[in-house]
Amino acid sequence: MSKKFTAEMVDDYADKLLIGLTKEENKMVLDEFEIIDRNIDIINEIPNIEKVEPMSWCLDDFEFELREDVVEESIPIDDLLKNCDLYNDREVEVPKVVE
Repeated sequence: MSKKFTAEMVDDYADKLLIGLTKEENKMVLDEFEIIDRNIDIINEIPNIEKVEPMSWCLDDFEFELREDVVEESIPIDDLLKNCDLYNDREVEVPKVVE
């Protein structure tokens, strides 16, 4: 069995992702990881599983036709910037959301 996730590990990862977790949310994440770990353990018990070749694409027999690449006229940047409250040169300014 692989290394178990701990509440401290979940909190550390959440801090790195800039999302704070309550104790209840942390427990929910740990419970989900426990379920995932149990399922992985079940899969690892399948005889000769290491001999199974990994799948590179789930739809190998899927046929599709690509459309032709057609160059079209785009909207002038000045017309697009008319819809923005704030912009600097050709860049749209947005409010800061992360401190």
